[in-house]
Amino acid sequence: MTTHIQTDPRSNLIGSAWMIAAMALFAIEDALLKGVSALLPIWQVLVLFGTGGAIVFACVTTLRGGQLFHPDVLSRPMKVRVFFEILGRMFYLLAIALTPLSSATVILQATPLVVVAGAALFFGETVGWRRWSAILIGLIGVVVIIRPTGDSFSALSLLAVLGMLGFAGRDLASRAAPITLGTDVLGFYGFLSIIVAGFAYQPWEGTSMVALNAVTGAHVAAAVAIGTMAYASLMKAMRTGEVSAVTPFRYSRLLFGIGLGIFLFQEQLDQTMWIGSALIVASGLYILWRGRKA
Repeated sequence: MTTHIQTDPRSNLIGSAWMIAAMALFAIEDALLKGVSALLPIWQVLVLFGTGGAIVFACVTTLRGGQLFHPDVLSRPMKVRVFFEILGRMFYLLAIALTPLSSATVILQATPLVVVAGAALFFGETVGWRRWSAILIGLIGVVVIIRPTGDSFSALSLLAVLGMLGFAGRDLASRAAPITLGTDVLGFYGFLSIIVAGFAYQPWEGTSMVALNAVTGAHVAAAVAIGTMAYASLMKAMRTGEVSAVTPFRYSRLLFGIGLGIFLFQEQLDQTMWIGSALIVASGLYILWRGRKA
């Protein structure tokens, strides 16, 4: 049975609204995790956040009659997906905890560029010279932001790049994941991967678990609730209207992330950051437009 997705203008408008809502919620999730990471060890935040999300998706999958422990969970694409999920989640949380939220959010927007390049290299998808040029320009935007040759360069800025590469690898592996595994099941194993990432980082951080109080407990619970709502909104967006019409609104996360960084964490953006952001977003939108035209 195939799922019919409406593609009338009203559906595109509704799908775009769901996408914007999802990106706003993801940005709030990032801000909550950044805030609680200043109060708890980062490895503990990963473990608590992953546990909460896994419980939510386990309940949703069970209520919908899904199967959490399907044999296809052990397939090679799923193993690859879990590996990249661990890398992406661990390094991106480190990025938002140790570097400005705004810069980490901007660098994350380069994920679609890497996904398109990976689809061409690993799945044989056709990508012409125009889109390759756009990918290169977008990656130049990332380099502009991290400023590897400037006096203000910090190796910590590479954390967001590693997180972005991890998420791109996860997205590519998701395309190869068995169709027998629904999005709720993928969400469940995605959050289990966050738990693994937390325990993997614990020896490196070298800190013991800290008892939760009302503030830290509320932060983690809110991050889990908003994160799962963001995921559900994203799935709703992708199933309402045309993908090519809805996907460009992913870049609204950049605006929300920058806004929260400025108002909650008193971050400042200089001209270099704006230039890099413009290169990344313009390249991503051009690739989407070229893909739709093709």
